[in-house]
Amino acid sequence: MNKHLHRRKAAYCAIASVLLAFSMSAARADNEGKDKDGSDNNDNDSESQIQRGFQISPVPLDLKGKNRALVGLGSYIVNTSGCNDCHTNPSYAAGGNPFAGQPEQINTAQFLAGGRLFPPSPFVSANLTPDASGKPAGLTFAQFRSTLRTGHNPLDPPGSILQIMPWPVVGKKTDNDLRAIYEYLRAIPSLPDNPHPTPNP
Repeated sequence: MNKHLHRRKAAYCAIASVLLAFSMSAARADNEGKDKDGSDNNDNDSESQIQRGFQISPVPLDLKGKNRALVGLGSYIVNTSGCNDCHTNPSYAAGGNPFAGQPEQINTAQFLAGGRLFPPSPFVSANLTPDASGKPAGLTFAQFRSTLRTGHNPLDPPGSILQIMPWPVVGKKTDNDLRAIYEYLRAIPSLPDNPHPTPNP
């Protein structure tokens, strides 16, 4: 009888230990996402990315009718992900190339207006600025998201797949990230296609 009782107690203790360890792990995981004051780190990170996005945007932004938080986040994503390297040609203004040891100065006159050639291929980087109706690259958000998810721009001939553009990587971003990129592109100045397409100098 005592033997059975001891076994039962041992089983209860083992179960209690497992539950305690589980609850402690859950509490630790929850606390890892919080600051010392108990506030959510993720909210702070998002807010700082939004603020940083506004700080690093090289062009003035039209926020009228736009979601300010998404514009800021989109600027953070676009301007820390190398989009300028291909979609602005040349990427830097004269005397502003950091790779030549010069203080960085983005080529705002052609910011994201495309025009980068990739010889010997026939491909040219696209103009991502808003068209006359305010749509980046002439795409609705649904078309923009589909392009980055599938590699097919619905404005191109059926079956064509984007080359050079790293859509398999960018397309893995969340819908919110893609919406933020789109919102930022809606807010930048509209420009005609780059009139002087050239390869990377």
